[in-house]
Amino acid sequence: MAFLGVLVVVLMLPAVAQGQRGRGQGRGAEAQAPPPTGERVRVKTGHANIQTGPTSGNEVLVLAAKGTVLPVLARRGEWVQVGLSPELRKTGMVMRWYKNESNGWVHDSMLEVVKPADK
Repeated sequence: MAFLGVLVVVLMLPAVAQGQRGRGQGRGAEAQAPPPTGERVRVKTGHANIQTGPTSGNEVLVLAAKGTVLPVLARRGEWVQVGLSPELRKTGMVMRWYKNESNGWVHDSMLEVVKPADK
């Protein structure tokens, strides 16, 4: 009887794993982005990973070079949702093919706020 119980668990694992996929990752870049807040940030490190969601476990879309200025769309804890411009696809290091993402997430330790006079 124990063998039958183990067999049922093993056969159910793929279905359970499929149902769990993507949980805890937050809203990804494929979700509709909020409008810009008016705030802008600049990459202050050598480069910043722009990811599909607000955790380090999400896929990296593009590496933005130091000095790149990005519009802020939202904030979630230590993560900043930023808009992705068509120009960034040319100046950044694209890590995978875009799927029409218009936004991504960057850890705030990679960024500095751009003051209006600094534009």
